Amino acid sequence: MTDLTGKVALITGGSKGIGRAIALAYGKRGIAVALTYMSDEDSAQDVVQEIESGGGRAVAIHADVRDEASVETMVTDARDALGQIDILVNNAGVTMPKAWEKITTDDWNTIVSTNLTSAFLTTQQVVPEMVSRGWGRVIILSSVAAQLGGVVGPHYAASKAGLIGLAHGYASVLAKTGVTVNAIAPALIDTGMLAGNPNIKKELIPVGRFGESDEVADVAVLLARNGYMTGQTINVNGGWYMS
Repeated sequence: MTDLTGKVALITGGSKGIGRAIALAYGKRGIAVALTYMSDEDSAQDVVQEIESGGGRAVAIHADVRDEASVETMVTDARDALGQIDILVNNAGVTMPKAWEKITTDDWNTIVSTNLTSAFLTTQQVVPEMVSRGWGRVIILSSVAAQLGGVVGPHYAASKAGLIGLAHGYASVLAKTGVTVNAIAPALIDTGMLAGNPNIKKELIPVGRFGESDEVADVAVLLARNGYMTGQTINVNGGWYMS
C-alpha cells in the first residue's frame, strides 16, 4: 500500500456530501486537497478550514465542470496552488429526480453534461501528467442506479452507467502506465441529495439503513493507496446490488 503523505488530490464537487467526506479523509492522511464547487463557496471554504486546522493543505476552486474552458482553468489553478495532481476524484454530479414520462431533452443534457461529460473533461486534463510520471489514481463516483436503474430516473441511471464505462475504458488503456482507474457505486448515502425524492426509502436497502458518506470515503482512501486494483467498480450499497 502506498503512503499518501505529500500527494495532491483534485476532488470535483468537494464541498458537500460524499465529496466533502473524501476531502476530509484525504486531508487526515497528509494529502493536499483541491476541491471544487459550483455555487456554495461557504461550504467549500468550511472544508478547507477543517483540513487546514488539522495541519493539512487545501484550496477551494470555483468551476463549472460541464465547461471545457472552466475545467482547464480549474486544473491549472489546482496545480498552481498545490503542485502536480496525483489523485483525481470525479465526484461532481446532480440527481434531478423525475418520472420517466416528464424527462425533457434539457433534463437529459443537464444530467449527462454534469455527471458524465464533466468526468471525461477533467480526466483528459489530468491524466497525461500522471502518465508522464508513471503514477496516478483516478476515482469515479458512479451509483447503484447504473446497475439496477435506481429511483431517480433513466436519465440519471444512464449517466451513472456511462461513468462505469468511462472507468473501464481508461483503466484498459492506462493499465501499464502506473495509473489506476476505478469506480465507486454507492446507494442511498445520507446526504442532501436524498431530499425531495419520495421513492427513497430505507426499506430498499437490505441492511435497513442509509449509508454514511464516511463509508464511501473509506473506499476512496483504499483506491488511492492500492496500485493493483484497476478497472473495478466497488459497491457501497448496503447489499442492494450484489456482485
